[in-house]
Amino acid sequence: MGVYIAMTFQRRFVMLSRRRKFGSYPEARWANCAFGTIQASIVLLVLLSLVHPSRAFGANPDLETVLTGSRQRIEKLDYRATGRLTRVEGNGKRANYKFVAKAHWFPDGLRLLCEISGPGSEKTSLLLHMSVSGHVTIEALLPGEKAVSVLPIERWNDPLVGTDFSYEDMVESQFFWKNQELLAPEKYGARDCFVLKSMPGPQDRTYYDSVTTWIDRSILFPVHEVKTLRGTGKQKEFIYYGLRQVSGVWSATQVEAKLLGKPGSSILVFERGSAKASLTRKDFDISPSNAQGEKAK
Repeated sequence: MGVYIAMTFQRRFVMLSRRRKFGSYPEARWANCAFGTIQASIVLLVLLSLVHPSRAFGANPDLETVLTGSRQRIEKLDYRATGRLTRVEGNGKRANYKFVAKAHWFPDGLRLLCEISGPGSEKTSLLLHMSVSGHVTIEALLPGEKAVSVLPIERWNDPLVGTDFSYEDMVESQFFWKNQELLAPEKYGARDCFVLKSMPGPQDRTYYDSVTTWIDRSILFPVHEVKTLRGTGKQKEFIYYGLRQVSGVWSATQVEAKLLGKPGSSILVFERGSAKASLTRKDFDISPSNAQGEKAK
């Protein structure tokens, strides 16, 4: 699903001068100067590490490539898509739902609106917003409810209409988390991949302890993810199928989600859509009155 924030760090170098009266011995003067230089170097290193850790201890160019590419991909989102969401039980039984989604990156971040409905069931509507700092909020209009409410983080891991996708899984916030580590490269199938492990900082709102993503080196698009749930250690796997480029934008035609150790899986299939939909803020009204208007059209 899609979710770049180009982080700009200002580097400030502060020079502190201190007038000091040295003794009459050159050795003492040299020692004091050397000690002062060491102190200044330590202070400068600490300041640099606070401003930008990777700059202070040696930047990893591959890590910067992966993060920049992933965030830019999300920052350019402007799509409409329709398709279906299917839960496949271990015995082969299927439950199908209609899926409609649209997303656009605005100056204040990403907005993603999705609606899921099944035969004889009420519609579930979600509006996800990720700010330019990576802060996520989820608003929902759920079956049986007459008003939109903010979904508390305790419910972010709830199954979306009984599938293996959760509410939080609709947005790729992991690329904006504080802690990012590039693991050894691996192949996933025939694809050469970067392997990125993302871990949230204290300010990051998520139900996951970590997300490990296999990203195709040539197109910088994810092909496989493993998400580890907070507290339980349970893992959820995502596989991206049918990668394609339309109007210069890469996307997957199918995404499969599976809770490891649990029979069955869920598949999200994108059937039609536009990669450049020219959406505006009015396209992201989740209110019940707007839903009735859309239904009447």
